[in-house]
Amino acid sequence: MHITMKTLANFVKEKRNEVKLTQEAFAERAGVALTVVRKIEQGKENLNLGKVNQVLKMFGHTLAPVSARELLKIDNPIE
Repeated sequence: MHITMKTLANFVKEKRNEVKLTQEAFAERAGVALTVVRKIEQGKENLNLGKVNQVLKMFGHTLAPVSARELLKIDNPIE
């Protein structure tokens, strides 16, 4: 699955809304600045990966490098 900033933004916003937290409350619980949450939810492209992973950790997820070969296997499985 190819992750875009829009996909990431929508994921974080939807998950945050599911747990009924404001951006402020969520940022505090995640241990990041409010601006980090806002930038992620706005789909900004110039983000610190460590901070993004701190936010994603709240939902049991993380961003990590995956080889192009692995992406091809996932996107185009050969049966």
